[in-house]
Amino acid sequence: MQEMREMRPDRPQEECGVFGIYQHSQSAALTYYGLVALQHRGQEAAGIASTDGDKMYSHKGLGLLSDVFKQGQLENLLGHAAIGHVRYSTAGANTPQNAQPITLTTHARNFAIAHNGNLVNAKWLRIRLEEEGSLFQTTTDTEVIAHLIAKANAPDLAGAVAAAAKQIQGGFSVVILANDELIAVRDPLGLRPMVLGQLDDGYVVASESCALETIGATLMRDVEPGELIRMGPNGLTSQRFAERRQRSMCTFEHVYFARPDSDVDGWNVHTVRKRLGKILAQRHPADGDIVIGVPDSSISAAAGYSEESQLPNEMGLIKNKYIARTFIQPSQELRDIGVQLKLNAVRSIVDGKRVVLIDDSIVRGTTSRRIVRLLRSAGAREVHVRISSPPYVSSCHYGIDTATTDQLIASTHNEDEICKLIEADSLAFLTVAELMEAFGYAEGEKVPFCNACFTRSYPTELIDQELKNTVHQLVHVGG
Repeated sequence: MQEMREMRPDRPQEECGVFGIYQHSQSAALTYYGLVALQHRGQEAAGIASTDGDKMYSHKGLGLLSDVFKQGQLENLLGHAAIGHVRYSTAGANTPQNAQPITLTTHARNFAIAHNGNLVNAKWLRIRLEEEGSLFQTTTDTEVIAHLIAKANAPDLAGAVAAAAKQIQGGFSVVILANDELIAVRDPLGLRPMVLGQLDDGYVVASESCALETIGATLMRDVEPGELIRMGPNGLTSQRFAERRQRSMCTFEHVYFARPDSDVDGWNVHTVRKRLGKILAQRHPADGDIVIGVPDSSISAAAGYSEESQLPNEMGLIKNKYIARTFIQPSQELRDIGVQLKLNAVRSIVDGKRVVLIDDSIVRGTTSRRIVRLLRSAGAREVHVRISSPPYVSSCHYGIDTATTDQLIASTHNEDEICKLIEADSLAFLTVAELMEAFGYAEGEKVPFCNACFTRSYPTELIDQELKNTVHQLVHVGG
């Protein structure tokens, strides 16, 4: 497992994206297209479940959507409602059993479920459920939620989902499909995103608004933290399963994960990233000739930096669109070649230039060093690295896959040391206050974001981590 984590890409990775649609004759096909828009959130597995009111249909597998759904398979997913999922595995290995949606059949209720995020008490709940007789077929947090729903003493599915949601902690946006209803819930802190839209007489929920626009749906609003939305024959209803708390949306949705054309909790992603670039130029200027953004997530920040600094914004790095974000090779030599397959430096642009390189984050530092070397090999005279987020010092526990904290370069090295390690001429990060300034918040003001990866201050108790530490101590004491 340690070897697998070391081979993860040197980027934070999102766990997945979810989509659901109720009351449309082409529900499965529209779910597929919605998931295509969310493919950037997960490329390891995909699946869709649908219902015609009497029977549920499902198809899922490993790989991209185009790998999982071959000719004719969508036509077999009948019905007026569907949910879908694209997965990047953080909780549970990337196996066919862990692909979602997960379907569960009990004497009380049948349903399918898909989940974006990570629970901080999943291991503890799993132990409790196993002691009560539950049998698990996967290693995902999602199946823990499914068993809680199945075991809930409630008169209807919405009541069972609410009872389950009250027991789970962490980041989660969940869609649940039954024979004639679709339910969506978002965690009480709003850590993971979810939006609600309308298409003709039906409703749509998705991890990002770009998925709604792809299928022609109209964005209504964000699903509120702690909200349960029920779509059924009687229309749409909403209820709260948790009291209102201080919102703690993941900042990295805006910094890196979400598509620039998405609106997340009221902020347009491209606009925020462009502001981050402007603030970088104001507070952390560099003597350069050109500005280059690392594609794709740093292009907006590079535009903002260029506009503010009045340095030309050039396309000095070209991304190969046909290399998946999860491209991994087992040896160091092949990983270096992998970076060159993903990115090519344009010699005619960078040769002899002082390059200001804009990127969204530095995790372990290996990718940053390779990009700096790539630019120098193409003739760059100087490379000044500017990062549109603060130093990444602590692992996420809410649905983002990063290296362990001891592998995060900023957790063990200061800015000058990191600069030398990535072989840059200069390096600067945004501060947390500067990051929040891009959203309109002044320093010291209470903000509706989770910045734990930058501050080590988590908005929830880390129950599973404490359980893991306790077990480790017991094993250690026991010899």
